[in-house]
Amino acid sequence: VLRYFSSIGITCCGMGREWWLHVALLCIPLLAVYLHIPQPQLSPALNTWRTSGRVFSFRGNNIFYRDTFGAVGSSDVVVLLHGFPTSSYDWHKIWEPLNQRFNRVIALDFLGFGFSDKPRPHRYSIFEQASVVEALISHLGLTDQKLNLLSHDYGDTVALELLYRTDHNRTGHLAINSLCLSNGGIFPETHYPRFVQKILKDSGFISPILTRLINFQFFSRGIGDVFGPYTQPTEAEYWDMWTGVRFNDGNLVMDSILQYINQRLKHRERWVGALTSTLTPCEYIYHTHLTIPVIDMIVSDEVVLSGITVFLFINLFIYFCMTGL
Repeated sequence: VLRYFSSIGITCCGMGREWWLHVALLCIPLLAVYLHIPQPQLSPALNTWRTSGRVFSFRGNNIFYRDTFGAVGSSDVVVLLHGFPTSSYDWHKIWEPLNQRFNRVIALDFLGFGFSDKPRPHRYSIFEQASVVEALISHLGLTDQKLNLLSHDYGDTVALELLYRTDHNRTGHLAINSLCLSNGGIFPETHYPRFVQKILKDSGFISPILTRLINFQFFSRGIGDVFGPYTQPTEAEYWDMWTGVRFNDGNLVMDSILQYINQRLKHRERWVGALTSTLTPCEYIYHTHLTIPVIDMIVSDEVVLSGITVFLFINLFIYFCMTGL
């Protein structure tokens, strides 16, 4: 009897192991297919943006940029620095108004973003991105040109590194005429990364796996939370953002790029110090519905940061159309 039940037990265990083996074998090809989903096609608008741009080489990597001439009779140049995790396409809705205000409008995709190269493995840093901007300005022959910087989010910290280099007369620095920051967690103590950002930047060997598992639905829900109730993107706009991220497997470098959050904390004295000590005219546009920083601390900084004006504008487009930089 004992032998009989023992044999049944062994058989059941074997069947159990066999069942899980079948499931595992079935999941492997399904997972393989899922993790190698083809990149989405560029929309006509996004494709037009790409074909109207150019690339230059920075340390062996191609950097995408757009450079257009606008207002006749003006010598003003504006350089646009985009945020995470998107690209220079963020500026497309205000490109024409900017062209009407400035003689030259320049935007780039940072290394690892948009249509620029996305090397991996690679240690992405704010310092490197600032050098990318300096290299572009040199490439365009504008080293001695007074530049107006307009930055957003991730680009704010790049702008602060550029400001630091300018104020400390570092080799190759830009000639910054004015600086306009917008909606960026430039003060580490007021910036609270989203849960997924924390996981991606601090999970070590798990992060590369997670970057492969991010899909359009997950991306659109996450990034949608940082928009105000009256500025929610359309599904087509979400797809354009996601397409830019997925281009050249950009989703696979998001964990490396997110180290900028840790860099902000580590180099707070350098970057916030540049903001508090500069004599360069600075302005800050802050979205009243933004959920990332703490508005009370940002507003109070108008008192602390002499010479810096904080604007509580709902719409960046309105700001530029009505007032200019």
